Amino acid sequence: MMKLNNLPKTTNSSKKRLGRGYGSGKGGHTVGRGAKGFKARNKVDLLFEGTKIKKSLLKRLPLTRGKGKLKPKRKPLVVNIKYLNLFSPKTTVDLDALIKKNIVKKNEAQDVGVKILGDGDLKIPLEVTLPCSHKAQKKIEKAGGKVTIIKENQKKTKITTTKKAKKKNKIKTKKPKS
Repeated sequence: MMKLNNLPKTTNSSKKRLGRGYGSGKGGHTVGRGAKGFKARNKVDLLFEGTKIKKSLLKRLPLTRGKGKLKPKRKPLVVNIKYLNLFSPKTTVDLDALIKKNIVKKNEAQDVGVKILGDGDLKIPLEVTLPCSHKAQKKIEKAGGKVTIIKENQKKTKITTTKKAKKKNKIKTKKPKS
């Protein structure tokens, strides 16, 4: 025989709805947020430390000064010397060669550049035209190869002088009176 107190529970009580008056089941009026103030009206940010500015977290962080302070600091991609053993002997290793062998990705390598570091051993002679560390350069030369670094972004400046600059640079000599 089935009794009412043995029946399984069929209803689930829903979450209390805040801020919907006295019938919501959460006090009504201030609805558990206290009285007045920022926390009663808005959600507080994670970095918020009060309205003080002198001791806030953002003021305590070190500042980077100068022209490129908002740009991210990007370092070149690192290729260890042990991966250069994939090349055949006496080939030139440049950016295009590394991309063809799938050692570096094309878009990343062209954006940031590549630098060769001296981790591992090199067993074949190669001609490297990329920036290398001192240790990597020694290992390449020890294996019978050579390193030639080509700098693409060198700007040639011409020294030009205007008429005004020439006048300023002239040395005035007084002629003796006879």
